[in-house]
Amino acid sequence: MSLLTIQDPAGVPDTGPRHALFALGFRPFYLLAAAFAGVSIPLWLASYYGWSAFPHVALAWHVHEMVFGFVIAVVIGFLYTAGRNWTGLWTPRGKALAALAVLWIAGRAAMLFAPPVLAALIDFAFLPAAAWPLYRVLKRSGNKRNMVLVGLLALLTLANGVFHAAALGVLPVSPLQPVYAAIMVIVIIEAVIGGRVIPNFTANAVKGSNPVQNAKRDRISMAFTAAAAIAWVAGFPAPATAALAIAAAVAQATRLIGWKPLCTLRNPLLWILHLSYAWIPLGFVMLALSQLGVVPQSAAVHLLAVGAIAGLILGMITRTALGHTGRMLKAGPAETAMYVLIQCGVALRLVAAMASGELRDVALLSAAGCWSAAFAVYVLTYAPYLFRPRVDGKEG
Repeated sequence: MSLLTIQDPAGVPDTGPRHALFALGFRPFYLLAAAFAGVSIPLWLASYYGWSAFPHVALAWHVHEMVFGFVIAVVIGFLYTAGRNWTGLWTPRGKALAALAVLWIAGRAAMLFAPPVLAALIDFAFLPAAAWPLYRVLKRSGNKRNMVLVGLLALLTLANGVFHAAALGVLPVSPLQPVYAAIMVIVIIEAVIGGRVIPNFTANAVKGSNPVQNAKRDRISMAFTAAAAIAWVAGFPAPATAALAIAAAVAQATRLIGWKPLCTLRNPLLWILHLSYAWIPLGFVMLALSQLGVVPQSAAVHLLAVGAIAGLILGMITRTALGHTGRMLKAGPAETAMYVLIQCGVALRLVAAMASGELRDVALLSAAGCWSAAFAVYVLTYAPYLFRPRVDGKEG
């Protein structure tokens, strides 16, 4: 494919962004997502314990903003950056990227301060606006393999719309259900992308590791994962959902074992991906147990959301930011601290989900401290990288 002439989706010759922050999608969205993650959990807990008075900060706000605020920003930043690599064409940058970042910020502000209907309209607008340029780039390049990701973004858009309709009383469903659906869609996105990159990263970094990739096994694993997700969100009978969740857990664990996770223990940039991915099968085990009344459902939700999703996010937003700013793919003390903090946060959040009384409060606040500290370290360490041009002088 010739890359001598690259134009934006509108057909206007590209002149490049004026500021490095808007040179490629990962830069503003990783930074915004990390900053928002660091402050949103303390804000939620302050409201939960009655220490502050934000009228819109309730449980529905918390779960929505973690998924459709924090996670979606990372997903879009990652897909814009990956889309540039997949196609050789520019995903939004410069003024277009800045406008999308402003729309995302407007959504977060609206969810905090605006009347519910206005907040719903502003927040809902972001995902379609962000997905459309990615679709255009993939279509122009003939990249059919990754069109499934645009389809998953459409499902996330639908889930967000259902959330707002439920929160406004238009649909007679719990606002939590579409958020749970979105969590499962994101887990599937991570499983798809993780199955491509984690074995390759391992093979490249650990000589002789020979991680196993098996297309048939991957398809079976994804089928069980999707089936378990549908069963849970749709409210299938508990025994059926539990059986499918166990099948998904076994399939995902088998897949991970084939990637040789024990070979990565000396490389933090690798072990964070393997360890965080391990929370997917563990999360499905907890989901099965919750369906049988053995553990609270929140234990499963937080293993998938904090363990798998946030853990993999930290692993990827450090790795891709280092690579795409021209730096060595090597974890220093800051990266290792982030990875340890987020894993401690997962363990403490699990304790909080299972405990009660004072122990629950201590574990919950400690988990929040680990979470916020991890993302604060990211912002402090990576903001200088993201605001400055690549150290190797390349574009992006």
